Amino acid sequence: MPLLQPRLNLKVSQRQILTPGLMQMVSVLALNKLELAEMIQNEIAENPLLEEMDETIPMLDDVEQREAARELTAQATEAAPADPFEEIDFGSYFQEYLDPGFRSQREFEELEKPGFEQFLSRPTSLFDHLEWQLGAQTLSPEIAQATEFLIGNLDENGYLASSLEDLIDAYAQSTAKSSDASAEILTAALHVLQSLDPAGVGARSLSECLQLQVRAQLLELDMLYAPARTAHSTAEQPGSISADEAEEFAAEASQSPHHSLHAAAQQELLQRRHCFQLAATVLQNYFTLLTHRDPREIAKALGCTHAEANEVLCLIRSLDPRPGTRYSSRETQWIEPDVAFVKRDEVWVALMNEENLPSLRLSHRYRRMLAAKSTEKEVRDYVKDRLRSAMQLMRNIAQRKSTILRTCEVIIRRQQDFLEQGIEALRPMMIKEVAEEIGVHPSTVSRAVANKYAHTPQGVIELRAFFSEGANGPEGADTPLVVLKRKVRKLIEEENPKSPLTDDQLAILLQAQGIQVTRRTVAKYREDLRIPSTHQRRVRG
Repeated sequence: MPLLQPRLNLKVSQRQILTPGLMQMVSVLALNKLELAEMIQNEIAENPLLEEMDETIPMLDDVEQREAARELTAQATEAAPADPFEEIDFGSYFQEYLDPGFRSQREFEELEKPGFEQFLSRPTSLFDHLEWQLGAQTLSPEIAQATEFLIGNLDENGYLASSLEDLIDAYAQSTAKSSDASAEILTAALHVLQSLDPAGVGARSLSECLQLQVRAQLLELDMLYAPARTAHSTAEQPGSISADEAEEFAAEASQSPHHSLHAAAQQELLQRRHCFQLAATVLQNYFTLLTHRDPREIAKALGCTHAEANEVLCLIRSLDPRPGTRYSSRETQWIEPDVAFVKRDEVWVALMNEENLPSLRLSHRYRRMLAAKSTEKEVRDYVKDRLRSAMQLMRNIAQRKSTILRTCEVIIRRQQDFLEQGIEALRPMMIKEVAEEIGVHPSTVSRAVANKYAHTPQGVIELRAFFSEGANGPEGADTPLVVLKRKVRKLIEEENPKSPLTDDQLAILLQAQGIQVTRRTVAKYREDLRIPSTHQRRVRG
């Protein structure tokens, strides 16, 4: 058995080690203006050697100068003889003389004012909206608790995220109830949830969501239609009004000057109600026919006219497939351009937007402390470390500005037609080409344009949008993919809905414009744009 012995081995390897300064430079380059401003504020709070050059914020040196000037003024005042006339406080005298009553201190008034943030309200979420409706209903504690349990399992679209069987198992485990009891309670709770606003919430599928919306609108129509048909249902509903009263009511209605308007409104309600009933039948029994968008198939399945089938399709299209999104909208993302493309003396230039961006400087007080011989060693080492960190941050911010400006200058040289004419004149441009032109790595250019925006005559545009590949083909190599997709969308928007363009026809039209693309490429771009196929876009009528 060999014994373990220590040995010395030489091994040559190549590794890339990022220093803290280089890591900070990479992270600073990837920040946009708002993120950089937040980072600078954090660094100012942590590093005492960093100061913000702002006239509204007093610096430590300015405070020292003011204190020294105040001491000199106090000494001069003590030396000079006091004037008795200047010792009279005329302001308080006239204030007391003209005071109509109690007057509070100004400092107290400003202190008691509520902050502006207390007037801001956050938007109502779907959970809050449903909880508010649930609190207004009279339910048993078990049903209310089960309904809250279901509300907590809704996704942002208003659908139940899990199947009812899984929810029953989870509810049974959390409440220690049997599966049968949990199933009965959750079934009743689901009925309560699906009766809340917005209509369609709590659905488990798209078909059920649309059915719930149709059912809710049918209920509203029945409530509107019920008073009008009371006179016709007295024989079937005893205890409401007598037959003689109903005949008298009908006679008075027929003699009314608005009888024709009432009759037209009742006919409209009847047709609307019949359309909703047909839509409910389609959603429940013939949901797959909706993918064909063919009113003839729907008319054949329902046994109705072609016009009624068209009304059913229009009604179903007006429904909301995601009812919860109106209450689960994301917060607005504020965008502030990092750079502006402006024209000066017929020349396009790039200007950094440094408005409201803190300007940094090194504190003179700590620099004097570092130069003083009486400073202790521990304090000196700490100040040296903070000084190196502050200078590194300032160099990285300057390097970020230089890299972004050089990148934008290349963009301006290559995209002048876009700045003058618009999106149709955008030319294809690769990150690798810009990196070679300014002499940096492509990853550096990628970080320089990431999450950053430019203010241009064509609007505020993300810098990464200027980089796009060109279409394949000898004549289409100068057309970026962004423009090509816009052309495909425009051709589809201008087509005849009854005879939509096929992918082959789109490719022929683009080739006529000098863009050499194939049918397969057009189909890929159409799918990227989430545009349905020719068969699904066709409107039959």
